[in-house]
Amino acid sequence: MTVPSSPPPKKTWSWRSQAFRALVYQIVAVAVIALTVLYLANNTATNMRARGIQSGFDFLSSAAGFDIGESIFAFDSGEPYWRAYFIGMTNTLRVAVLGIVLTTLLGTLIGVGRFSRNALVRGLCVTYVEFFRNIPVLLQLLMWYLMFTEMLPTATDPWVLGPFYLSKGGLNFPIPVWATGQLVASWGLLVGLVVAWWYRRLAIRSFELTGKVKSLFWAPVAITVACSLLGWVLGGAHSEWNAPKQGEFAIENGGSLTPEFLSLMIGLTIYTAAFVAEVVRGGIQAVSLGQSEAASALGLSRGQTMRLVMLPQALRVIIPPMTNQFLNLTKNSSLAVAIGYPDVVSIANTAINQTGRAVECIAIIMLVYLSTSLFTSLLMNWYNARAAIQER
Repeated sequence: MTVPSSPPPKKTWSWRSQAFRALVYQIVAVAVIALTVLYLANNTATNMRARGIQSGFDFLSSAAGFDIGESIFAFDSGEPYWRAYFIGMTNTLRVAVLGIVLTTLLGTLIGVGRFSRNALVRGLCVTYVEFFRNIPVLLQLLMWYLMFTEMLPTATDPWVLGPFYLSKGGLNFPIPVWATGQLVASWGLLVGLVVAWWYRRLAIRSFELTGKVKSLFWAPVAITVACSLLGWVLGGAHSEWNAPKQGEFAIENGGSLTPEFLSLMIGLTIYTAAFVAEVVRGGIQAVSLGQSEAASALGLSRGQTMRLVMLPQALRVIIPPMTNQFLNLTKNSSLAVAIGYPDVVSIANTAINQTGRAVECIAIIMLVYLSTSLFTSLLMNWYNARAAIQER
């Protein structure tokens, strides 16, 4: 005889209900915070008007009146402030995105190197971590900046490394002349990345079902390169390059990276990679030793054990603290103002000096870093959910 299930209890809007009291407390807390913010904003605006200080974001449509030394997009001093902020934001994002990629690669290699059987490799990895993570990042940025601007030769007598020129003016390198072939090759690269990702998933699934190991690195790389070359050939196989050459006073043509960008990129990457290496090491050590022993019993090499068994399981421990390091790298990029790199903080400082709108300019800086940090957290939380163990 089955006993009929009782209906769920009805929600009662009574002070005796814990859920109702919690809702009331939350509403009161939000209301108090909102009123406090409104009071502070109104008080600040009143005091600024009393002292004759202008306020508002109307200055964003005015001409900036200054040039930006380094930018992805062209900028003229007659363009408005909002576009100057946009240029500064793109410079910040360029450092953050490229720095995150390089930091992940370098930090993972060093973290894995801590488990090497070679005492020299293991010692170098330990020395790297202990040295770079215990020196303030600002000092490291200044060190790299002084190295690029004081220790390198001038642009009239640069170091030549094949098609590359390195001097106090930065790093100059050849770039392809953009044509149809390069455009189709870019689409081929995108298709190759998708196909390589799909192949890698199939290879991992095949390994889990059969135990047969397939290439998880060289095969995806070959697929990506093959698709790019195919697109380049289909687009006409344009092979013209814009190579740098020695000019009378500077290196001309080609692409270039300024000393400020190189100093910021190298400094942030090396500093943050030391912390990422410790995160990777801790994640690998959190995996049970029996997993490594079982992989060895199946005949897997140490490299295959680390790549196919240990690292995938360690991801569940690595991702949350790794997110913090990505956020730290993005926020530490604001130190670029110390070495003259035109990021969003540098642009805001110039705007404050010209317009006096300190509150508005700082609010824009806060909005930029808050948005980038929240987007990074959202992306990493999504990846963390995918890497989590799925209950059956």
